[in-house]
Amino acid sequence: MGFRRSVILHASNMLEASLYITENLPEEADGLWAVVHCDMWCALGELEWIPFPVMRKSFDINVLGASRLTQIMLPLIRRANGRVVFLSSAIAHIPAPVRGIQCATQAAVEGLAQCLRHELKQRTVDVSIVCASEFASGSMWLDDKAMLEQAKVMWDSLSDEQKSVYGEDYFEQAIRSLEKYTNTDGDFHSTVRALTDAIIRSFPLFRYTPLSRYEKLQTIVAEHLPRPVYELFYSN
Repeated sequence: MGFRRSVILHASNMLEASLYITENLPEEADGLWAVVHCDMWCALGELEWIPFPVMRKSFDINVLGASRLTQIMLPLIRRANGRVVFLSSAIAHIPAPVRGIQCATQAAVEGLAQCLRHELKQRTVDVSIVCASEFASGSMWLDDKAMLEQAKVMWDSLSDEQKSVYGEDYFEQAIRSLEKYTNTDGDFHSTVRALTDAIIRSFPLFRYTPLSRYEKLQTIVAEHLPRPVYELFYSN
């Protein structure tokens, strides 16, 4: 099951965008100041349930798309001594059953950004990560009706053996557990402020964490305390 957020920029479109930017830069501009990666395809469901094409699309857009766009735009960014900004999510650090593929792609994006920061340091190009609340844009990309409709398609695609093992009640309960992420009132403004700061600040931070207090605490517990302690407090 997959959900889109933002607009897909295919490889041909990326090259066209690069050429257009090059041809239309202001006369006083050395290059492109910033690229902000906000595109996301959300693959939802337990690993065994997710069709492989949906899984592959999630990595293609979330990880490979960001990597390729960065490759194409870097010559322009280097000329301006600009910056690359990645929008990630708290689930890059927090285990989230039924959202395992999403956790994996967000962790990959953060790993990419950390390495890119070291690679570009001598080129005077800044790299930032905005690790946003998992609730911040929930109402923007996850709709309750669409979620249930796609869940039905996913259930129908399972084999008889898989349906027997999991059972429809368990499947529905797992999908229903995602409803709390739909139509939420997350603080999206904090995410926008962090993205803006990463773009315009003279010395931007490497990591911005516009998270709720609950998410910050959960992230600290997940990253710094033994796994049994985390599971004691946060296991479903």
